[in-house]
Amino acid sequence: MEKGSGMRVLGIETSCDETGIAVYDEEQGLLAHALHSQVDMHAVYGGVVPELASRDHVRRIIPLIKTVLHEARTSASDISGVAYTAGPGLIGGDMGRLTTAKALPLAAGQTLIDVHSLEAHALMARLARRPALPLLFLLNFGRHYQPRRAE
Repeated sequence: MEKGSGMRVLGIETSCDETGIAVYDEEQGLLAHALHSQVDMHAVYGGVVPELASRDHVRRIIPLIKTVLHEARTSASDISGVAYTAGPGLIGGDMGRLTTAKALPLAAGQTLIDVHSLEAHALMARLARRPALPLLFLLNFGRHYQPRRAE
């Protein structure tokens, strides 16, 4: 890792039909990312088939992590934390992602960061525009609905 670099996080996203991996540095920004889409695979069925999606995530997650770490010129030991979408999402994608996300930090003593996928969609607006909080956001995305208790 370069001197002066901030905290680096490996992001893992497999909540539906795409396998997404990224390395983000708090000072340098996005260092590398890769995305594998399963759209073509599911098109013949008219929608996402959870079992097929899960198996494809398992096949692709480790090779994509290796590719992204290489492109980011980062080793696994340079990663400070692993962020993963903790749901809602397809159960098979959750299991593969969670197993990988938990195994990596345990092996290297890194922080594990769970991210609620619907909250992540809502907060994407803050990355681009930085609107002031509180922020009212209507999310109409697929068939996801998960009531959130006020905290």
